[in-house]
Amino acid sequence: MHYVATKICRASEIGYNGNLFGGAMLSWLDEAGAAFAGYLCRTPNMVTLKMDEVRFRRPVKISHHVRIYARIHHLGTSSLTINVEARRFDFTKELEEIVCSTRIVYVKIDDAGRAVPIEDHLRAHMQDDSLGDLMQRL
Repeated sequence: MHYVATKICRASEIGYNGNLFGGAMLSWLDEAGAAFAGYLCRTPNMVTLKMDEVRFRRPVKISHHVRIYARIHHLGTSSLTINVEARRFDFTKELEEIVCSTRIVYVKIDDAGRAVPIEDHLRAHMQDDSLGDLMQRL
């Protein structure tokens, strides 16, 4: 998986039980996934089509650092299905623990909002092992 972003849980994002509000996490996952898809397709014109089930495995508390990772699951004509995973970082143990994961589908669109194909030269990088090289150039 490729590192995409780090978020820090703030007091304003805490729910009644003292844990990060689930909607905040869903927003973080979608934002990171969209950024990853946009970088790969070299455009900000990516829209979320759907997000699969999200199972919350561990709580996130105030000041926890959450690292978000992504990788391509499937490449369609105009869409990318991205596996997105959130991990909280434990500074005392120096390890990451999976908080939740999901699969999100993004579609590349034109300025009028219509789906458009992902260019062949970008698809070639996404289909072979050069994705790491592509991400390094971002």
